[in-house]
Amino acid sequence: MSLPSNTLPISKTLAVIMGGGAGTRLFPLTKERAKPAVPLGGKYRLVDIPISNCLNSGFRGIYILTQFNSTSLHRHINSSYKFDDFTPSFVEILAAQQTPEGSRWYQGTADAVRQNMRYFLEHPYEYYVILSGDQLYRMDYRDMLRQHVESKADLTIATIPVAREPATGFGIMLTDEDKRIRQFVEKPKDPRVLDSLRIPHDLLTAIGQAPDADLYQASMGIYIFNRSVLEACLDNDFVDFGKNIIPAAISDYKVMAHIFQGYWEDIGTISAFFEANLALTAPNPQYSFYVPGSPVFTQPLFLPASVVNSANVSCAMISDGCIIGDATLERCVLGIRSIIQSGSSLKNTIMMGADYYESEVYGAQEGVPPIGIGRDCVINGAIIDKNARIGNRVVISPEGKSQDLDGDGYYIRDGIVVVPKNSVIHDGTWI
Repeated sequence: MSLPSNTLPISKTLAVIMGGGAGTRLFPLTKERAKPAVPLGGKYRLVDIPISNCLNSGFRGIYILTQFNSTSLHRHINSSYKFDDFTPSFVEILAAQQTPEGSRWYQGTADAVRQNMRYFLEHPYEYYVILSGDQLYRMDYRDMLRQHVESKADLTIATIPVAREPATGFGIMLTDEDKRIRQFVEKPKDPRVLDSLRIPHDLLTAIGQAPDADLYQASMGIYIFNRSVLEACLDNDFVDFGKNIIPAAISDYKVMAHIFQGYWEDIGTISAFFEANLALTAPNPQYSFYVPGSPVFTQPLFLPASVVNSANVSCAMISDGCIIGDATLERCVLGIRSIIQSGSSLKNTIMMGADYYESEVYGAQEGVPPIGIGRDCVINGAIIDKNARIGNRVVISPEGKSQDLDGDGYYIRDGIVVVPKNSVIHDGTWI
């Protein structure tokens, strides 16, 4: 019999969100911000996803570990997550710092947690939920915590069934009929090893999959540790959970798999970020922000409704405070305060908008286009970062170009043109 939600040890559970390293695979979006602070879905940030999952699951103690370009992330957290004085709740950032015990940067996920254990152990938490800050999914962590407690596990790892080809890029688990993990292989490439890790027929049937499906249990980078087990697992020099801690723990502790079957996307590259955002514009997207009772929280903004003048719009997400002229939008995500002049055409494009309106800071500068996209522009397959100034008659497209290229005022990564934050693209430019 399952434990009812009101008896789960939620108040004794601490969530720790990994902010990631330098975010090189998401460059240039991480050029001036930490990876968790990268905008998502027009008005959110990547970090809002795990924080919202925690809050919707009843978890009220949340730490975020980061070390690179953390100013914008600090600003976002401080302005977004405020609690009353009568609730023992917090969302706090722990940045890498010099201490008498050490002065090095975080060397990996496990090392980041180890360096901050003194803060975690100050509170009487019994369970620690370790989460990633760059994934798009919706999960009620209470289900995973319930399984962890009922199975008397020392460590529970969230897994998701994946096909054979993507399995080579994940940590793959092999479990028995009780979902206890018996083997873990990081990014297996050998076909024979992959064959040995295939999900057994009985377990496939139990989780509602076809018994002949060629699927594998991939780690989602989501863990629940018992307090004493986490302390013991970090009493060494191992730097990473996936590569070091988990394989060692399987032989010493009861490690269970929590099989998740909803939508989940690891947004670690420009192409993954691009496709995950544009997928939100579909009529019935796999991930939707419109789920009653499970909102995604973010910074409250007091912006006016968007104004659209005679535009031709197909499959687009338009955030607050936008001003759109007689333009054409097809499969686009527009962030807050996006401004698009008449005659411009955007297709398969993410426009992150702006941090301010032009008049709020200073007026138009001579020889510099105003913030937003000018007249008669053609943009396809691009990410336009915040505060970008794109002049009139600009053409932006990756067609006919290298998959990876550093240009003048732009980058191409994974075949996608990225115009960095605060960039200026003058009238008549062809990219």
